[in-house]
Formats: sequence, structure tokens, C-alpha cells
Amino acid sequence: MRALPLFTLAAASAVASPGGAWAATYLSAEQAAQLMFPQADHWEQRSATLSAEQLKQLAASGVPPRSAQWNLRLAWQGNKPLGVVVIDDVVGKFELITYAVGLNLDGTVQQVEVLAYRESHGHEIRLPAWRKQFVGKGASAPIRLGDDIANISGATLSCSHVTDGVRRIVAVVRLWRQASGWPT
Repeated sequence: MRALPLFTLAAASAVASPGGAWAATYLSAEQAAQLMFPQADHWEQRSATLSAEQLKQLAASGVPPRSAQWNLRLAWQGNKPLGVVVIDDVVGKFELITYAVGLNLDGTVQQVEVLAYRESHGHEIRLPAWRKQFVGKGASAPIRLGDDIANISGATLSCSHVTDGVRRIVAVVRLWRQASGWPT
């Protein structure tokens, strides 16, 4: 068998190494929203701004507030509200993971989708079985890795950070719904 030149081996290892460029975009925000609420015939963009008191409530409930400003996509079928979709980013190990959370009118998780994954490891969080663990969970559920959400070996940071993000979105939307009276 012929030996490969050293520069070929070096180039191959650079591509396969964790430091190499890894990124995959799976869905756009619009595609994810339509996947979560296929019966929606129109969407309303809404901005949710949490007050200082609401941010304190988040922190007191064990959810570290990250931002006071959130962009929501409200799903409608005619004049009937269907739910809310929130797009967010969390850091995996080094890079951002973009994901979407769809919430039903009662504040429970309808669906979680990974839109873009930029890490070299941990992409298993895209597996349907892992994402389905969130379905039906609301503000009263722990939504914690190792509690009601199982970890994936080799994807611990991605699992942990997305789980924390979903918990934060559930809590933020609950506070927004209480303050806004939505659905009306």
C-alpha cells in the first residue's frame, strides 16, 4: 500500500478535527414555524418586553434571565390563535445553536426544532426522540437535564444549554401571556 504524502494527512486531519469548520442549517425560522403549526394561515410578529419585576420573577424561579426583549411569532388560523413560536440561540460548547420552540395556547411545548447547528459534536440533539421529551411540558415541569430531560453522551453541553433555553422560553412566554392577556 502506498503511503500518503504528509501534507495530505495534515489536510485530512484539519477537516476532521473539532477545530475545523462545522455548520449545518436545517430549517429557516419560517419553515420551523410552519412545521410546528401547519394549520396556521397567517403569522403575527410581536415583541415581548419583560419588565424589571418580571426579570426578577424569572430569576427567583431559578431561570436566569438573559434578555428583556423577545421576538414572538403568533400563529393564527383565521381569527383563532393557535400558539407562539420563539427562535433563540444558545452556545453549545463554543458555537451557537439556533433552535425554535413552539408553545400551545396553554403554554405547553408543542415542538422543538434545531434550525442551525455549528458544533463538531453533539448534533444528536436533532434526533426526534430527544426533542420529543419537551412536548407537553409547561411552566410547572422542571425541564432540567437529568431530571425530566435525558442527556445524550457526547452532547452534554448541547443538551444542557438547549434544555435551559427551552425552560427560559416557557417561563418568558408564561410571563408575557400573563401581562398581555394573550390569547384574547
